[in-house]
Amino acid sequence: MGLLEVNRITVKFGGLVAVSEIDLSVEKEEIHALIGPNGAGKTTLFNVITRVIQPTSGEISLNGKNLLKMQPHQTVQIGISRTFQNLEIFRMMTVRENLFVGYHDRVNTHILQEAFQTKTLHAEERKAQEKAIEVSDFLGLKNRLSSYAGQLPYGLQKMVEIGRALMSDPVILLLDEPAAGLNPSETQELKEIIRSIRKKGITILLVEHDMSLVMDISDRITVMNFGKKIAEGDPQQIRNDPVVIEAYLGENKYA
Repeated sequence: MGLLEVNRITVKFGGLVAVSEIDLSVEKEEIHALIGPNGAGKTTLFNVITRVIQPTSGEISLNGKNLLKMQPHQTVQIGISRTFQNLEIFRMMTVRENLFVGYHDRVNTHILQEAFQTKTLHAEERKAQEKAIEVSDFLGLKNRLSSYAGQLPYGLQKMVEIGRALMSDPVILLLDEPAAGLNPSETQELKEIIRSIRKKGITILLVEHDMSLVMDISDRITVMNFGKKIAEGDPQQIRNDPVVIEAYLGENKYA
């Protein structure tokens, strides 16, 4: 059994079947890519896993825990974190403040401690500061902690979103098109960051259209089309699969 198990998940919006009986098993400390044309259902599946959307049928578990019984904030508590297809950061907040947003679920205080500024509160604040420094240093943001996130170059804004996701110490990190809008140099840096995240023991489920990135870093790839899984395997198997070539890759330039 994998770390994340998705079994026969179906999502219907009225008469539209966005996801149809998808099975997916993501192993611990694996980089697992989910690819396919626009509208294939990839982000919808992400939204089901993170409990933004309730599936019509099926089951999902993380480490044997039933995700479908949980609220979105509870998935963070058990180790799921994510980024979004459209960059979602607080542009009028500093980088440090954006990172703190990702840590809030780890803060062990209550309203009276905050009102009376207790030692426990100050200790939790120090932990948050230390974590923000650790994450920002890892992502090359340490000298930008006091900068407003919206004033940073786009590539660094992407790092802020990834950093916010890492602040919660996830077991599995869901990255939704992290290379979108990046130039080749930034994409290469992103590759190394994703590999480094995996080295920290964090499992990665990745939705991405940059096939060079996907083929370079993925251990396993699942391909979706029209809401269904049409193929699964390692990069070599996927790049040579005639069904995938016809549905998504086009002429086999990744061989």
